[in-house]
Amino acid sequence: MSILSFILFLMVAAVCAFLAERLVPNAVPGGFFTSAIVGILGAWLGGNLFGSFGPAVEGVALIPCILGSAIFVFLFTLASRGFHGRSV
Repeated sequence: MSILSFILFLMVAAVCAFLAERLVPNAVPGGFFTSAIVGILGAWLGGNLFGSFGPAVEGVALIPCILGSAIFVFLFTLASRGFHGRSV
């Protein structure tokens, strides 16, 4: 993978993360950078779990990317809500 392909992957994954964050009812704590990182990890997870189907941009299948990002955002918000309420 070239550096240009990697940068384009990050950009497409960040857009998919934005869409996934809009699908999940709770906001990701930490702002834009946290949701971008979570979305990139979710895009990678979605590509590995669901394979490659649907439309693709620069080698990134959009439907698995959005699904994986939505699942990862949902799990991240559940985990952060669980840790947020605890006191040390």
